[in-house]
Amino acid sequence: MRRVAAALVLVTLSAFADDWPQWRGPQRDGQAASALAAKAWPRTLAREWRVTVGTGHASPVVVGDRVFLFAREGEEEVAAAYEAATGKRLWRQAEAVAYTMNPAAMGHGKGPKATPLVAGGRLFTFGITGTLQALDAATGARLWRRQFPEHARPEPDFGAAQSPLLADGKLILHVGGAGDGALVALDAKSGRPLWRWTGDGPGYASPVIASFGGVPQVVALTQSKLVGVALADGALLWSLPFTTEYEQNAVTPLIAGDLVVVSGINQPLRALRVARGAGGWQVTTAWENAELPLYMSSPVARGGRVFGFTHKQRGRFFAADLASGRLLWASEGRQAEHASLLLAGDALLLATSGGELSVVPADGAAFAPVASYEIAASALWSHPALGAGRLFVKDADSLSAFRLP
Repeated sequence: MRRVAAALVLVTLSAFADDWPQWRGPQRDGQAASALAAKAWPRTLAREWRVTVGTGHASPVVVGDRVFLFAREGEEEVAAAYEAATGKRLWRQAEAVAYTMNPAAMGHGKGPKATPLVAGGRLFTFGITGTLQALDAATGARLWRRQFPEHARPEPDFGAAQSPLLADGKLILHVGGAGDGALVALDAKSGRPLWRWTGDGPGYASPVIASFGGVPQVVALTQSKLVGVALADGALLWSLPFTTEYEQNAVTPLIAGDLVVVSGINQPLRALRVARGAGGWQVTTAWENAELPLYMSSPVARGGRVFGFTHKQRGRFFAADLASGRLLWASEGRQAEHASLLLAGDALLLATSGGELSVVPADGAAFAPVASYEIAASALWSHPALGAGRLFVKDADSLSAFRLP
């Protein structure tokens, strides 16, 4: 019986090995569970289907043979599930959501901006006005819904953008608005509050999980800080000031071993080492590179390298040494206004806001794409997703599926 049970577990795991269930993939670090060969890409990338889905910057997520999306249709926020193979819509759940845009962000629309999460047969969405809900992933039926009226403002200046995180049965996100927020953990099954840390308002980056000194913790870039709080109870473990122009902390921290790699608009790319000593928690700077600031694009790491997209020189890609921060290569400037980076094996996939996908060998000595494709005819601000043998791309108002080599 034990051998049979183990075999069933292995089958279950392998069947979902290609899932992309949340913001930035299985581990929230931009890396796919399955590998692709950088040099095995065709001359053209076949688009299998394309459907109109609505606006917003939330990214698609993939579990099994379904792709899920959270978007805006008119004055409604809409969660929907589609067949990964055909684009056929399986269910749709909509709610009217009024939202007045900040004039400084008119070009980015009324959202939603937060990528949903699929876990335990549930789809969790976080709307532009700070409303959290749990839906049955099979049917779209609402299981629970929560708002956070204890905060004077329900969302930050440019709308709620943090993507929910699930760890140890706890659903974690930063709620509230500028100067009045809370990093909270809720019971994923019921939405019941478990703990809250109220030391700062939310930023626009999403929290991640790390384990430093043997202590599981939530690492979050907030409105004005980088913090680590205990996953168990939300107690603050460490904190350091982190401010950017216009309070636009939008880069999701990258955990690489005992390092936290983080940056912001006109802030150096930094690697911070977190450790617990006799005197308590210490955060030290391992290195920083002032020539490689990140604005909204989050980095990825592989093989002792960190890859990113800096807003300097009107946008350029780079690779830096993870141990020292030394620049290894960089593209020419004027690549795009924004880019999303994904890793699958040794294939580094670079998707620009201009709708172009470039495939670059992650171990290469220079920025030398082996293939380039047009994957969107309109602005591409949503992070693409890898799953079910496909690349899923959400542009201004449509969702497309491209067959991977």
